[in-house]
Amino acid sequence: MRTTYYVDQDGLKPQCSPSEAAAMSHASHPKHTQSADLESRRRRSTAGSSELLWDHEPKGHRRSSQCDRLCVAGAHPEMVDTPSPFTSQHFGHFTPKCLSAHKPAVHSCCAEDAWQEASCRTTIHAENEVEAHKLANNYKFGFRKWKSHVTERPIEDRSDIVKELHSELNFIKPQKGSVVSIGNVLYVLFFGWWISSVYVLVGLLMFCTIIGIPYGKLCWKLSCYLFWPFGKALQKTSSLIRRCCIKFPNCEVIPEEVGDSQSTEVKETTPLLQSPSPVTIDVPASAPPSQKSRYWCRVGTYVWLVLGYVPLAIVHCLACILSWMMVFTIPVAKMNARILSIVLLLPPEEIQIRPVKKLPGCETRVLLCCYRAFNWYYYKYTVDGINVFAVNLLSLVIFTLVIGYVDRDNSLIRSEVKFATAVSSIIPLSYYIGMGIASISAQSNFAVGAVVNATFGSITEMTFYITALLQGHRAGSKCYGEIVKAALTGTLLGCILFVPGLCMVIGGFKHREQRFNSRSAGVSSALLFISVGGVFAPTLFSKAYGNLMCEGCNNPSGNSSGPFYCTDCHYDLSENNHSLYLSHIEPLVYTVSVLLPAAYLIGLVFTLKTHSHIYDIHVSDCHGHEASQHNPVVHWSRWRALVVLIVATLLTAACADLTTEHIKPIISHSSVSQYFIGVTVLAMVPEIPEIMNGIQFALQNNISLSLEVGNCIAVQVCMLQIPLLILFNAVYDVGFVLIFSDLHLWASIFSVILANYIFMDGKSDYFQGTALTVVYFILLALYFFAPSPLGC
Repeated sequence: MRTTYYVDQDGLKPQCSPSEAAAMSHASHPKHTQSADLESRRRRSTAGSSELLWDHEPKGHRRSSQCDRLCVAGAHPEMVDTPSPFTSQHFGHFTPKCLSAHKPAVHSCCAEDAWQEASCRTTIHAENEVEAHKLANNYKFGFRKWKSHVTERPIEDRSDIVKELHSELNFIKPQKGSVVSIGNVLYVLFFGWWISSVYVLVGLLMFCTIIGIPYGKLCWKLSCYLFWPFGKALQKTSSLIRRCCIKFPNCEVIPEEVGDSQSTEVKETTPLLQSPSPVTIDVPASAPPSQKSRYWCRVGTYVWLVLGYVPLAIVHCLACILSWMMVFTIPVAKMNARILSIVLLLPPEEIQIRPVKKLPGCETRVLLCCYRAFNWYYYKYTVDGINVFAVNLLSLVIFTLVIGYVDRDNSLIRSEVKFATAVSSIIPLSYYIGMGIASISAQSNFAVGAVVNATFGSITEMTFYITALLQGHRAGSKCYGEIVKAALTGTLLGCILFVPGLCMVIGGFKHREQRFNSRSAGVSSALLFISVGGVFAPTLFSKAYGNLMCEGCNNPSGNSSGPFYCTDCHYDLSENNHSLYLSHIEPLVYTVSVLLPAAYLIGLVFTLKTHSHIYDIHVSDCHGHEASQHNPVVHWSRWRALVVLIVATLLTAACADLTTEHIKPIISHSSVSQYFIGVTVLAMVPEIPEIMNGIQFALQNNISLSLEVGNCIAVQVCMLQIPLLILFNAVYDVGFVLIFSDLHLWASIFSVILANYIFMDGKSDYFQGTALTVVYFILLALYFFAPSPLGC
């Protein structure tokens, strides 16, 4: 039976099964005939909904389960408080089902207004309670969306592709196709020839020592193997672990000396005319202890370790690092690691190289067996739940900090290179911050999750903004403040236009048409419109009441009544018009900075406290079986995630400091407008992990979460980041004034209006996504050709 949980104010709680609900209904109602009939009908509907997948082009109108509850409330009050099983979402696939489709009379009891007013309920399938919390947080207001798992999944439950990614290359498995491929040929060009050459040289050296001749022969054999290792197997002659199937009694393995084998008997209950199910047996046999001890007593062993193993270890470590950093060649790294840690430490007479035979139904454990050196799917590879790209980019963070703080005078590396590396280093740090937030939120209650999302969710951007304002304050330049405003506007434009548009395009190529809740998207868009209006309210006020100041005006005609031509005109607020700014605009700015976080807090209380019951969390495995009830193994505990958050925040602050320190040559000597640098590089680079999450949601046909990724970031920019900057400026005056240029104002307002129009019908395809992305690139062109802002 599937274990069902629901979310209320106190967290995730178990819910009674339909049979238990029916028993309670019988106990509470003497006349239970009608109730039992309804319960039976509800169970049949539940069974049907669990087997159906959401059709990409649904037939007819699909209603949410909350609407069903409203319709049947008048006729059957006992079904009102029962969580509905009719709407389910399993990793982005929804199976909504309307009771009125089966009961027209009930549908007549439901007014059309009730359908429009009803809230849509979302049922989520997950492996365990922690994953259910994480998935539920993705649908909640104020929580950043996270795609990756925060708990470990058994490798047995993963797909064959993922199993191959995590393979240790120590089994001979049935192989389909030829081992001659482009990736294997590239291995020979990039790795095979020079590794093989080093083995030849080391083999010659071992032959010269006389005592190391057996190791010289081993180097010759390994030289041929490493030049083309595919379709060959390294194995021990003294031990072997065979893995074979009882179903194939005639399977063959490479003959080895084996010890006592274990016999597997067929159960007596097995039918005589039916072959028994395959049973895997392992037959281990290890070398005698005396042989192992004699190996380490040889003089040649230590000659080999000094003259042969050390140079080969350097070569294999270099090959491991290079192939690991290339990600898609990780099998080469695994192969070199196994040779270095296992093969080269064995007696040379125990190592044999033999071609692999295609043995269907059998697996033979060996020392090393590799079929291909290149695999595109290694972008999915994770290390302790961390994506391999995020692991590799940590070296970039270390490199950035070393060159940034050691070479202070830029004598070794140019300032532009340091700027590029510092900005790029923020990408993996943003990933670690996002995973830390998701891990803590999934293991905590709503209050802790909301606080963590509100504080650390904007820490990357806030760190850069504050360091840039401090740098501009020390340099006495207003250009840094304008770059911060450009970065804020660029984040809004990217999250409103580029992120949803890109997700629609990529998701539209895989799914012809994707649907989402237009009412929910409309609420998010309306909230975004309100927040953008609040942020730009001081700017509109200054345009209406500010004084237009110009640097130089002349009259070419010489007539006082003729036209004047002025240059460098702007609305002067702070220097020469203190009364307007201090008496009107500054109080308006502080008022807005209080109202926006208050609206954010109300949204949190609404979705997380007072109306948290709108979420139904059904915890089950991918096949609909009962979910495991033992405690799930999380990748990061709460304390570990907190430590990662703190360390990543400190490293982000250091990288942001280097970014603002080395941005001066770019904004001073670059021909590109400072607007463009702030709107593109400084705004969107920290959001790359969020963009990748949105793309993955779209590929899994969950376009609603893809849209919420951008809306969540944009809302946090307006309702949290900008008020925090105003608060920081009030405490420590760095000259930040919440007055945006006309280009920022109209670009943001136009983007919000366009997004509201696109999200109106509740459907998306690649054409609508193309429209959003084209508009985004048009606005980028405006910023690219725009003149430099005042003060730059």
